[in-house]
Amino acid sequence: QVQLVESGGGLVQPGGSLRLSCAASGSIFSTNAMGWFRLASGRERDFVAAISRGGGTTYYADSVKGRFTISRDNAKNTVYLQMNALNPEDTAVYYCAVGPTGIKVRNGSVDYWGQGTQVTVSS
Repeated sequence: QVQLVESGGGLVQPGGSLRLSCAASGSIFSTNAMGWFRLASGRERDFVAAISRGGGTTYYADSVKGRFTISRDNAKNTVYLQMNALNPEDTAVYYCAVGPTGIKVRNGSVDYWGQGTQVTVSS
């Protein structure tokens, strides 16, 4: 059974930073792309970032380019999302996702979801 456990969410002031982590159980991690999505109040779940199996290719939503960085450590079965220059529009529940390729994850083709971690940006 696949389990994805996110951590690192919390309350941060505008302009601040957070790093989210997602630890995956099972043997899926190194053979799949990973990604992050977010669900804000009143919106549908939106793509944030994705990374290929080997970590060599990344994809970002336009709204986070230049501020967020996705990375992975296959030895630790963990994917990260470094979030800088946060603003109130980044407030959402962030979900870790697993899919077959980075492009497919970017397009919403996800096989497994984490339970989500809340990020709140407020002064």
